[in-house]
Amino acid sequence: MTELSADIITACQSGDRTAQRQLYELHHRRVYRLCVRLVGEQDASDLTQQVFLKLFRTISQFSGRSSFETWLHRVTVNECLQHTRSRSHRPEVALVTEPMAGTSESGSASESTELLHTALDRLAPELRTVFVLREIEELSYSELAETLDLSAGTVASRLNRARTQLKVLLTELGWEP
Repeated sequence: MTELSADIITACQSGDRTAQRQLYELHHRRVYRLCVRLVGEQDASDLTQQVFLKLFRTISQFSGRSSFETWLHRVTVNECLQHTRSRSHRPEVALVTEPMAGTSESGSASESTELLHTALDRLAPELRTVFVLREIEELSYSELAETLDLSAGTVASRLNRARTQLKVLLTELGWEP
């Protein structure tokens, strides 16, 4: 952690609103992107706000034993998993959308991206989380283990299951390697 970040975190722990704003400005884009990847774009903004509310309520518990980024990932993942669990108890209504007119090379790329998002949405939350944090956020295995409070073996096992299930889901959705 840089000296600037350490100063901001210390000030946040003292309740400094300016420091809270600085911390938010430094990290909100990363948190938002992770929320989009874990719960979808529709709920990402609200969840980003919830993450920072939780963060500022509990920042006094941050002791510096891990990096601040790892701690922030953990808060974000926990909020996303809690949201996913609560959402699974509510029925969802699918929205009907008009297909985009015309096809193009970029249309093919967007179709692949859409297939990946659909397949990721169908993965169990704990598998989706480990996959997104490793393959998209590029956390190391040790950072994953620390963020998710799991052993390295469990991280590797979940990541393997996620990749295997993702391949099956993509194939079922019509993806061809």
